[in-house]
Amino acid sequence: MTNPLQNPGRGGQNPGRGGFAALPTPPKGWPIGSYPTYAEAQRAVDHLSDQQFPVQHVTIVGVDLMQVERVTGRLTWPRVLGGGAATGAWLGLFIGIVLGFFGPSPWGSLAAGLLAGVFFGLITSGLQYAMARGTRDFSSTMQLVAGRYDVLCDPQSAEQGRDILARLTI
Repeated sequence: MTNPLQNPGRGGQNPGRGGFAALPTPPKGWPIGSYPTYAEAQRAVDHLSDQQFPVQHVTIVGVDLMQVERVTGRLTWPRVLGGGAATGAWLGLFIGIVLGFFGPSPWGSLAAGLLAGVFFGLITSGLQYAMARGTRDFSSTMQLVAGRYDVLCDPQSAEQGRDILARLTI
C-alpha cells in the first residue's frame, strides 16, 4: 500500500474508498458571463448545454457573498412556548407512532408520545428563552446570498462559451 503523503500526483485523495477528503479549492477558469441572480446564471449554463457545449468545463461562482438575516417577528413568552409546544408535539407524535407499532396499545403510545413531546418542547424552549435574558427577543432566518454570479470556463473552451452566451437573451 502506498503512503498518500508520498503520492503527490493524487494529492493523498481517494474519494469513495476511505481516503482523505478533498480540501476546498478556489474555482479556476475564465469568466464567460456574469449575472445578477443565480437563476440567470443557471439559465446561461442550461443554454450552453442546449447548444452541445461541454458544460463539465463550466463553474457557477457566487461573488461578493453576504450573510443576510431577515427578522421575521418579535419573540414573547406566549410565542416561544407555543412554538416549543408545537415542535415538541410533532416530535412526540412521530415517537408515539413508532412506539405504537411495537406496543400493545397504539393509541396509548401515540397519546403518551404526544404529551411527552409537548411537555419537553415547553421545557426546552422556555429554558433557552429564559437563558437568553432578553438579548435576542426576535426570530429570524439566515441566508447566504451573492452580489453576482459569474460563469467560469476552462480557458480552451472559454471563447466558444462566450460566443454562445452572447447570443442568449435573458
